[in-house]
Amino acid sequence: MRFPIWLFRALIFFMLFAFALNNQQPVTVHWFFGAQWQAPLVIVVLVAFAGGCAIGVLAMVPAWWRHRRVAKRQAPLGPGTAPGAATATTANTTLAIEAVPEHPPRDGL
Repeated sequence: MRFPIWLFRALIFFMLFAFALNNQQPVTVHWFFGAQWQAPLVIVVLVAFAGGCAIGVLAMVPAWWRHRRVAKRQAPLGPGTAPGAATATTANTTLAIEAVPEHPPRDGL
């Protein structure tokens, strides 16, 4: 299963490399008040992509903080139990029942 994944990654890399080689022409980006920036097209596209990723991550930060606060508020049930696990009480013992994770673990990528 690893070979197709590495083959896919190599394909993506070479496609991006060919894109960069084919787009080396200088372009001018016009800003406000007559400011200009000249750079190769591939650099302009890369900067725009990186800026979009940064804005997306910054937009997710409040949700991450909120989920982290909620997770910290949930107190562990006791020693040896996982957070989110349920307990079952019988006559003399308390058994910890492990909760099923919401998503299965991902291997490979």
